[in-house]
Formats: sequence, C-alpha cells, structure tokens
Amino acid sequence: MATLTDNSSEMNNNILIVEDDMAIREMMAFSLRREGFATFKAASGHEALEQLNQVNPDLIVIDWGLPDMSGIELIDMIRRDDVIKDVPIIMLTARAEEADKVKGLERGADDYLTKPASMLELMARIRAHLRRSKGFELIQSLEFQGIVMNSDAHEVKIDGVAINLSLTEFKLLKLFLQNPNKLLAREHILNHIWGRNTFVEDRTVDVHVLRLRKALKTHNKDQWIQTVRGVGYKLAS
Repeated sequence: MATLTDNSSEMNNNILIVEDDMAIREMMAFSLRREGFATFKAASGHEALEQLNQVNPDLIVIDWGLPDMSGIELIDMIRRDDVIKDVPIIMLTARAEEADKVKGLERGADDYLTKPASMLELMARIRAHLRRSKGFELIQSLEFQGIVMNSDAHEVKIDGVAINLSLTEFKLLKLFLQNPNKLLAREHILNHIWGRNTFVEDRTVDVHVLRLRKALKTHNKDQWIQTVRGVGYKLAS
C-alpha cells in the first residue's frame, strides 16, 4: 500500500474534477483532499462552467464523455476564456485509441490519461503540471518604464525603490504589466482580478485603478495607466 504524504503546501491548489461517474468523481476528490488539495466537482459541462464562475482552478481534470457536451467542447470553451485559458487540463477518459489521444491534446488538453487510471499516477501528473505552471509564474519578472515586479517575492520596485501595494493593487498592476500597450476592458479586468463574479460592478475597477495610480504617483509613474473612455484602461508610454 502506498504511503500518502502530508503536502500542506498544496492546500492552496484548487482542482476541478469534471466527471459524470459519481463513484470515480468521489474517489478522485477523496484522494486529492487526502493529499491536501482543495477539490471542486462537476458532473457535467454546464456544472463545470457554473463552478468556473465561482473559482479559478489551478488545474482541471476532465472526462471526455460528459452527458451534455463532450470534454473536448468544454476544453474549447475554457481555452477561449481570457481568465482561465492557461489553466492545465488533464483528460481522464476510457477512450484509449491513439487518434482520440492526439485529438484531445491538439484541442487543448495538456495531458491524457486512460481509465482505469491509477490514483498515484494521476496524482503524480497533477503535481508535475502544477510545478510547471507555478514554476513559470514564479520566475516571471515583469518590467515597464522603470516599474519592476517580482512575482515570486511579491515585490514591486520603481527605479530601484520598493513600494507597498495591496493584494488587489498588486494583481491589477501585474495584469497591466503582462499586457503592455493593450487595451483591457473593465469586464476583462473584473473577470481576471475578482473572478467571473457578475455581482461586482465596473465601478470597482475604477476605484482600484485610482488607488494604484495614487501609489505610482509618488514615483511619477501614474501617467502610464491611461483611461480609454467608455471601455477600460491600458498601460502605455
């Protein structure tokens, strides 16, 4: 019997399981929770989309044969969503033909595992994809006109001087730095920073942009965040 380890650092990792077979779904959720992951479950494509309105997962496990749409169709929707398009996806399915595997990977899955699958192997693949996705983010250094962000250290410096930002301001600045000279609509900013929560008003974006500008103004960098009336904002020189 395999020994399960205490992985407290994984408590912040949200895993969405999209599987219509309740026994398999519950077994995966139980195994993931026992390993320290936070799990969210959906029995259909539409349930998965509802879950994605509430939480941005760190990884999604998707079955091919869902009752209301195929797993491939769900992946297509996810890859078209600006908020979650880069989330790692593992397809877990009974379809073992090479052509199906190729199709799944070409349509946007990052990995493909056939049933019946070992939970130990699934866990190893989940951790591998999380390491890759988190690792890419952690080494990321973003810079624009003397503004330098280190995501790993959660640090922002302007012309070499560290500044203090709230978590929301940090996320907002990161979004701008990741998309220099690109117009970001208020809706896009809302979705990315707060999740796809329709109860958050556009005015929320304006308030936090104002606060971010105030933090940058002390270093004469607030002018780089430009307002595009009626649409949104962009970071541009």
